[in-house]
Amino acid sequence: MSNLIYPEESFRIRGACFEVYKLKGCGFTEPIYQECLEAELELQGIPYDPQQQFPLTYKGRRLRHTFIPDLVCFGIIILELKAVPKLTDEHRAQIINYLQASGLKLGLLINFGHYPKIQIERFLNSDGYCGPA
Repeated sequence: MSNLIYPEESFRIRGACFEVYKLKGCGFTEPIYQECLEAELELQGIPYDPQQQFPLTYKGRRLRHTFIPDLVCFGIIILELKAVPKLTDEHRAQIINYLQASGLKLGLLINFGHYPKIQIERFLNSDGYCGPA
């Protein structure tokens, strides 16, 4: 575990996600899982910011549009939630783009829609690399 970035924070977030999945299972929509996860993060004393806006730029120009990840935990980890049968490369590209645009180093792509268990994929943004961790 020593090679992982933010191992303790990730472990706590994963635990909260497992608890939500244990109680809700799959079959609900993303907003329901987000609300449940926010409640669980709060119960476990995990700091989070829902729907935090990050600015975007293009060739040095700030865009009017922002990107809004589902949650940012501990102020350092982006959580992108899904409720789909299977994660796709499009979902992975979304979190990679979020990491690059925010400058944050770790993202968790969390899928509550998978059966029979939750899917959690880690993504790293470090030293010119941005992709699966």
